[in-house]
Amino acid sequence: MRDATPLPDLNSLKDQARRLRARLGANGDTINHSKALELVAAQHGFKDWNTLHAALGNRAGPERLMPGARVTGAYLGQPFSARVLGIQALTSAPGNYRVSLDLDEAVDVVTFDSFSSFRKRVNGVIGETGVSRERTSNGRPQLELSWS
Repeated sequence: MRDATPLPDLNSLKDQARRLRARLGANGDTINHSKALELVAAQHGFKDWNTLHAALGNRAGPERLMPGARVTGAYLGQPFSARVLGIQALTSAPGNYRVSLDLDEAVDVVTFDSFSSFRKRVNGVIGETGVSRERTSNGRPQLELSWS
């Protein structure tokens, strides 16, 4: 049975397989790359490489930033805590990720005293550090995420 330890990213898993294959080869035990991938999958608690690969899905970005993860941050300057609904790597902008968040409590995204607009679901694009490239009129990032 697989534990809840977060999985490394796909490139790290493939690198583990390459290192395993090289190490075994140095000891006189030759295996092909497919077998090395299967062994890495088993090491992480999966029945085979395809199952492990499917478990990774389109997970991207920082290690624990995956659907269901808890995050805190600020949206348009308003602090929040939330659950990640989804994350997707943007092929058109490598190193950037579209995230969908379900805020624990709706935040007011309007700064006027006489008007309010509350948001509970937030979508945005962030970089590897969890900060959006887009800025508000005062220069602050539109979306800032923190996770542990």
